[in-house]
Amino acid sequence: MLEEVTGIVVSEQNYGEKSKIINVLTEEKGLIGIMAKGARSLKSPLRSASGKLTYGKFNIYYKKDKLSILKEVSIINNYNNIRKDISLISYASYLIDLATQVVRHGTDNLVFTNLISGLDKINQGFNPNVITNILELKYLDNLGVLPILDSCVECGSTDNIVTLSSDKGGYLCKNCRTNEPIISNKAIKLIRMYYYVAIDKIDNIDVHDDVIKEINDFLENYYERYTGLYLKSRKFLDNIKNI
Repeated sequence: MLEEVTGIVVSEQNYGEKSKIINVLTEEKGLIGIMAKGARSLKSPLRSASGKLTYGKFNIYYKKDKLSILKEVSIINNYNNIRKDISLISYASYLIDLATQVVRHGTDNLVFTNLISGLDKINQGFNPNVITNILELKYLDNLGVLPILDSCVECGSTDNIVTLSSDKGGYLCKNCRTNEPIISNKAIKLIRMYYYVAIDKIDNIDVHDDVIKEINDFLENYYERYTGLYLKSRKFLDNIKNI
């Protein structure tokens, strides 16, 4: 039976001489595998519509727990601005890989929705590091390891919050802090805002580089400590950022 799903291609691999198998993260069915017959042929209409980072409506012969068959694709966004910049491609690849791993821990439509909103913003020219950090924070909730960002993780106080601790799992107040470095009040306030903000509603976001680094360092350490995820695309992104 022919069905239409909205999704984004997260990976692809060659199959036979002219076909390929694509993995598509969909709004309706989570992560599914799809056979794109003849998609590698130069004349195939599926050739340009079945590559990684293609966001669209996929008409498929759906087979649960098996490879579905692709009939046609109506592209919603090809993210052409991202595709022109190796740095932006690196951010997008990392976010796609991260979303794919998060979905494997349990289907949640917000994983897909937040990914598309984040890619849209990066494609529109918003700071990719800020958008990435927002998504990283939201996905920690999906993974069940969200840091404590409403009060001190040790005593529960909402007063005199002076830092973030990846080791202890969130905010620390002045009285509970031991040897953790103090971070800026801006970073403390922003990271909480990152969790609550609707990405698609963001129309302007201007964050100083020093604050971005504080939040980025916290999230990177937190992911390493609590998620167990190791993504090659993250390593590649870090290398690109250091060039």
